[in-house]
Amino acid sequence: MIDRLLAPGTHEANAHNHFVENWFNWHTDHPSMDEALLSGCASYRAFERYLSGQDLFLLPRSKVELESILRRYAYDAIHNAIAQSRSALQTGGYSRICYQAEKSIREVLKNDTNVQVLLALHRPSSGPVVASETNTPLPTAGTAIAAV
Repeated sequence: MIDRLLAPGTHEANAHNHFVENWFNWHTDHPSMDEALLSGCASYRAFERYLSGQDLFLLPRSKVELESILRRYAYDAIHNAIAQSRSALQTGGYSRICYQAEKSIREVLKNDTNVQVLLALHRPSSGPVVASETNTPLPTAGTAIAAV
């Protein structure tokens, strides 16, 4: 499934493979942390974590909520890598890494088919899922909720 979102030849997949194959010394290859490598891997790991359903307690109802979850997962991957690294970040590096990871996630979510598949992935099979650009408002007090 990950290959559908981030094909094996993409920057993100290559970055992830580099981390996996060089887990013992990835952080010593450069005098400072490789921002492009880290952002690509963080994006890949965000999708990988979402696909596994790990730590997914509230299912996203919209593209906005899905992107928020994926960004949070990418930030977790970035924080973990920084904590394990012995290399320093350059000034402004954290912001650049986050920005590039977010950009990668947005690129994958530009495809509505990808959004539909990801939104439906962990849902019980009770009907089609419609990807909306905005969050669906929750019912307010006194509003009748239709039975499903």
